[in-house]
Amino acid sequence: MITEKHFGNLSIGEVTAYTLSNNNGLSAEILNLGGILRRLVVNGIDVVLGRETADGCSFDDAYQGALIGRNSNRIENCEFTIGETKYKLDANDSGRDCNLHGGVDGFARRIWDAQAIDGDEPQLILSLFSPDGDQGFPGNAEIKVTYTLTKDSLKIHYEGTADADTIINMTNHSYFNLNGHASGDVLGHKLWIDADFFAPNNDLCVADGSILPVKDTPFDFTSEKAVGKEIHGPIYQLQNFRGYDHNFVINGRGFRRFAELTGDKTGITMVCFTDRPGVQLYTGNFVTADIPCKDSAEYTTHSGLCLETQGFPNAPKYSHFPSTIVKKGEKYDSVTEFKFIQK
Repeated sequence: MITEKHFGNLSIGEVTAYTLSNNNGLSAEILNLGGILRRLVVNGIDVVLGRETADGCSFDDAYQGALIGRNSNRIENCEFTIGETKYKLDANDSGRDCNLHGGVDGFARRIWDAQAIDGDEPQLILSLFSPDGDQGFPGNAEIKVTYTLTKDSLKIHYEGTADADTIINMTNHSYFNLNGHASGDVLGHKLWIDADFFAPNNDLCVADGSILPVKDTPFDFTSEKAVGKEIHGPIYQLQNFRGYDHNFVINGRGFRRFAELTGDKTGITMVCFTDRPGVQLYTGNFVTADIPCKDSAEYTTHSGLCLETQGFPNAPKYSHFPSTIVKKGEKYDSVTEFKFIQK
């Protein structure tokens, strides 16, 4: 089933909330603003952080629940080169010389065209045209993202083409708290990530080009452990960023299971699948309630965590990273799925 309602008015247009639901206790509220996943309810428990109003969603620097593009994560020095042409991007990362999540007016700030398709597995198809030079990226790009609610999962299908070689590297920036969005921090959640390697950051919180093994470090989630078990460890990579904000190199290729997250109070488990090479684990190190939160909640540090499937951050700078360049006429096509079970 799909319902829709008016959510607010912004200078860029009307914001509509679409709710996809089924008979198994699963529902997802998605806005045409930024494709924001504002609610995700599992057996009566809303497991994602979100803002209260359309204005709050529009100005949310934490990108709660939003679709990110054209590029997710950071590009150092706000520039990249394709062929012999250098492209300059917005510097929008809190004083750092970095481009973050596409730019000042990235996909998270746009009103998307929406088409709701009802059925046994309801879908919301979101479409966006990104013109040549948008945020500095080359090529006219046609972008489509489809949210599908299955009997036990939320599936996100990203698609894109452009009429010039460009970067397309999208993700969803939801903050998960499987105990409930207003239940406190996620440090007691149990997390498993199928990754033997991770990408350390430089001082700007940008991948520095190295790939290191997780073994015998706090980054080893190959055996399930509490998120907070080593988060305050005496190492630079955690202390400098107040927790995890790092890309993990997912083992294997193709569409595969890459992570499991379990709420320590509810027993809700989220099993995660993707075809992307990496996932950014961000433990909400700078989450605040500076913008009103939904249901009058008060979010604080580590109130939720993100599992952002994507190409490696800062990929344009390093030829040994999987390329995030989509050639003219080629199709960007990727699926991430979050499946919910009760343990």
